[in-house]
Amino acid sequence: MSSHRLPEVVSRLSKIEGHVRGIKKMAEDGRSCEELLLQISAIKSAITNVGRVILEDYLEDCVVDGIRKQSDRETVERMKKALEKFI
Repeated sequence: MSSHRLPEVVSRLSKIEGHVRGIKKMAEDGRSCEELLLQISAIKSAITNVGRVILEDYLEDCVVDGIRKQSDRETVERMKKALEKFI
């Protein structure tokens, strides 16, 4: 991960962490299933978005760098593996 996106990713992960703690508290307090599911949906979206930021960084830095170094095939294989894990 490049250093220019790291603060953004760490910030997003911290917010997600706090949100998860909030949902745990909601569950302990006996909040409704609907409320919990709505909050879980929000966390899933936030995780997807932070994954997208990391994937963009990967494409912009690692893939471009790999292609510049003439290791196209290896770079494409690494990108496919990263996409498989993310998706």
